[in-house]
Amino acid sequence: MRVLITGAAGFIGFHAALKLISNKKNKIFGIDNFSDYYDIKLKKNRIKILNKYKNFYFSKIDISNYKKMNIFFKKHKIKLVIHLAAQAGVRYSVTNPKLYFNSNIDGFFNVLSLCKLFKIKHFLFASSSSVYGDNSKFPLKEEYNSSKPLSFYAATKKCNEVMAYSYANIYKLPSTGLRFFTVYGPYGRPDMALHKFVKSIRNNKKIELYNNANHTRDFTYIDDAINQIIKLINIPPKGKVPYRSVNIASSKPIKLKKYIEIIEQFLKKEGKYLMKNKQIGDVEKTFADTSKIVKITKYKKKTDLRTGIKNFIDWFNSYYQDK
Repeated sequence: MRVLITGAAGFIGFHAALKLISNKKNKIFGIDNFSDYYDIKLKKNRIKILNKYKNFYFSKIDISNYKKMNIFFKKHKIKLVIHLAAQAGVRYSVTNPKLYFNSNIDGFFNVLSLCKLFKIKHFLFASSSSVYGDNSKFPLKEEYNSSKPLSFYAATKKCNEVMAYSYANIYKLPSTGLRFFTVYGPYGRPDMALHKFVKSIRNNKKIELYNNANHTRDFTYIDDAINQIIKLINIPPKGKVPYRSVNIASSKPIKLKKYIEIIEQFLKKEGKYLMKNKQIGDVEKTFADTSKIVKITKYKKKTDLRTGIKNFIDWFNSYYQDK
């Protein structure tokens, strides 16, 4: 299977590639533009690991460059696409919306158009739990209203879903939108809560807790997210409009305060906190219904939160031991 993973140097892209190249029958092609939104060295270290495998091929390409992308698709005879490249971050989108338009809408259109042009068998792409907005009906089901995003980041992700649906309707391009719910784990992004909390507590730095730490999040361990994606690959949507959106989540929400307590227990150290008001674009609570994806993939295993946090801390301590 010849698979393209966009955003291969990113957190989820790296883990998806690592899982797929374990099967030597697969040829995995990764692209990334090494955006400086967060530590480029971490991204390059992920690619260094992937480059050790003979069936992984990396190219530095920006998805906003249609010409280069077109040449790439044609040269490598791509059959399946897992599109994970995007400008991430809810809060960052409040002050830098143009970056999100360029990558998440214009860049997405390029990938979508090339999937149609080269008759891709299944187009899987990253959406987000943020498309649900500040919904008060839980657990969140895929058919719930998602037309009121609270941030421009969420708006771009909803736009992606609508664009993909239209291509599935018009051109019969089998497409699956992956609504990720706070994915965490080893090699995770430095701008994500777990990374920030562990780093700050370890270094005796104050942590800013928005909404006075009253948020609730459906944290999803990276291995569970990847295993669900891998199973979805060979089950493309069918029907008159071959499109679907699915929640990628643990369906076990936890209060942020409790989450921090677990981190402190493993670090054997209390953090220093600065309580702040809720920020623009922040969603109060996420809690996914995962019955749809379980029905499709039959995958039910969920990594215990304590195990997931411990795995991250073990990786963090090893990776940053001299930093």
